[in-house]
Amino acid sequence: MKLELRGITKRFGALVANDHIDLTVEPGQIHCLLGENGAGKSTLMNVLYGLYQADEGEILLDGREQHFAGPGDAMAAGIGMVHQHFMLIPVFTVAENVMLGHEQTRAGGRLDLDAARSRVREIADRFGFHVDPDALVEDLPVGVQQRVEIIKALSRDARVLVFDEPTAVLTPQETDELMAIMRQLKESGAAIVFITHKLREVREVADRITVVRRGAVVGEASPTASDAELASLMVGRAVELTVQKDDAVPAGRGLEVRNLEVTDARGTVLVDDVSFEVRGGEILVVAGVQGNGQTELAEALAGLAEHVRGSVRLDGDELVGRNVRQVLDAGVGFVPEDRNEDGLVGTFSVADNLVLNRTDGPPFVRSGALQLRARDAFAREKVEEFDIRTQGIDTPVGRLSGGNQQKVVLARELSRELRLLVAAQPTRGVDVGSIEFIHKRIVETRDAGVPVVVVSTELDEAVALGDRILVMYRGRVVGIVPATTPRDQLGLMMAGIAPGTEGEAA
Repeated sequence: MKLELRGITKRFGALVANDHIDLTVEPGQIHCLLGENGAGKSTLMNVLYGLYQADEGEILLDGREQHFAGPGDAMAAGIGMVHQHFMLIPVFTVAENVMLGHEQTRAGGRLDLDAARSRVREIADRFGFHVDPDALVEDLPVGVQQRVEIIKALSRDARVLVFDEPTAVLTPQETDELMAIMRQLKESGAAIVFITHKLREVREVADRITVVRRGAVVGEASPTASDAELASLMVGRAVELTVQKDDAVPAGRGLEVRNLEVTDARGTVLVDDVSFEVRGGEILVVAGVQGNGQTELAEALAGLAEHVRGSVRLDGDELVGRNVRQVLDAGVGFVPEDRNEDGLVGTFSVADNLVLNRTDGPPFVRSGALQLRARDAFAREKVEEFDIRTQGIDTPVGRLSGGNQQKVVLARELSRELRLLVAAQPTRGVDVGSIEFIHKRIVETRDAGVPVVVVSTELDEAVALGDRILVMYRGRVVGIVPATTPRDQLGLMMAGIAPGTEGEAA
């Protein structure tokens, strides 16, 4: 089935999320839609899937114009979507999830689960998925859950398949398996739209590449294009993609973590007996698939976790038991995973956000009064130093782009005398140009003799930025290895297989 999008325009108030976008995907083709977070890729696919209604433009399938009032209409027309965050019911079986929404019944109105099981087996056998129809989804590895999403789409005879950032929660091996599945689907005649911002994946699997920037198509590229060429199309200028750094020269005691345990309010162990050291002048990257305890580890280091046991010493001083204010005062800089939730107050100005954690005394507060001149002078200096693109220091920070919001957080944290920097997902939702800048500042912090802990689910970032890599799986440390460790070995570790124990889950 041939898909054509002609002049698709979608507005949200004054924001033009999609600006007269044209896209054609042929049967038996993988067409990559490449662009930064916020470029309008997912909005465009949500229009295609009937979740949004276009303000202008038309959708054609095999030359016939379509009008989708909702996802049900899109699915009935042969369009399937594999979402970044799986749309599965964890306590249902694979067969139950696959039949959900288009249930078949027997006489008497009973659900025909046998028919659903047969359909799952038929599709799984055709593509070699090895999925048990009676397995509970919550018991399946993430990579297999994604196959269930694909089976759901195929069970409804989808001939146009949309993969929306499908590798965000996968290990490198699972990503390779997904690429192989996409090629199989292509060979079966499916038209595939692959949405991503990862250049490596684009060049590996795409037949055609359309680049979107700020809601508009800015060009097409061949899969033979270099990463630098693709990045410049995405950003609009030349970008340095490699992290420039000399070898680390570790010195001093730095951070010492011993037998750290973090539990939630119900007593579930999220960080399980974790120990490691980071000396001054080195970067330790904590890697792993999202949801394996990295977030809770970072929060424990920053004093944000409530139920903590074990020891976190900074230059010999114990931090466990201190509140967040005391941890910050001890010289810990913290870049949170979710800047909007934990790092910024969107309605506050850029200037106010730059001094959020420094309002307990001079130079910004005297006798309980905010010193506006000191705040504004500091804000203007940091806006220039960190290249924060804003209309002014009084602009609400919520109006800035994701990359510039992250620069505000980074400027605030790096403008204090630090003894430790903890940066959780420092480049998430950030454009390529800002990633380049953020990496540079993190390396400069390391080179100033500060121990740095970076949490990242992006393996390319972990390898490029880290001096050593700590891999977590289900709350435990699988291993700590040099950043030169081969990607396939790191991928096995992310699946819980420790170095030298291939085939045995940790």
